[in-house]
Amino acid sequence: MPHDALFPSPQREHPRVPADFVVKLLSGTRSVLTRALDVSLAGLALHDPAGELRAGDAYRVALRIPGESRDLQLRARLARRTGDTAALAFSSLDWDDLFTLARYLSPRL
Repeated sequence: MPHDALFPSPQREHPRVPADFVVKLLSGTRSVLTRALDVSLAGLALHDPAGELRAGDAYRVALRIPGESRDLQLRARLARRTGDTAALAFSSLDWDDLFTLARYLSPRL
């Protein structure tokens, strides 16, 4: 029996979809502009080639989902880094933010 049949890969609770929009990160007095690579209801992956994002730092995240009329203002923490990609986990979402993200994600799943 194949190994995958015995130990299937866990499914993500919140699937990711590709993204390509500007994200502004604020932490204290630092500000970083970058691009989203993918997004889910739990967080997003960002392009961070200079390694500007620091593990454990809390960030205010400002982004505009394509087709939406307002910017999302979210809180997140750096969850992990792989090469020049940083993954942020959202700390909390209000209902409006959740629905805005869901409108973007739903047709792309």
